[in-house]
Amino acid sequence: MKHHKKGRVFGRVRKQRTALLRSLSRALILQERIKTTEAKAKELRPFIERLITLANKNSLFSRRLVAKRLGGESDAVVRLVETVAPKYADRSGGYTRITKLGASGSDARSEAIIEFV
Repeated sequence: MKHHKKGRVFGRVRKQRTALLRSLSRALILQERIKTTEAKAKELRPFIERLITLANKNSLFSRRLVAKRLGGESDAVVRLVETVAPKYADRSGGYTRITKLGASGSDARSEAIIEFV
């Protein structure tokens, strides 16, 4: 039974899930809009919104935490703290939008676009 189990597993072990979320969040920060499956987009949303809230503080400690959560990728950290987060300084959440595209591909997976508002 899955009582008190949050999050999706995606058929991966924990390290692979962490790497997946990090790479998706880096791509979203650098490109500001990505196309992925609906389940991955729904799992990415709380991860990236916590990062933006953290980056809004713009302290050395918050930069280090963001870098740690993104896997030490300096380009994404700089862009998040200096470009993306200041846009949402007066906003208290809801930084991303998920647009469902419907089923596509040979396996009929449901795809979605996740982007910054």
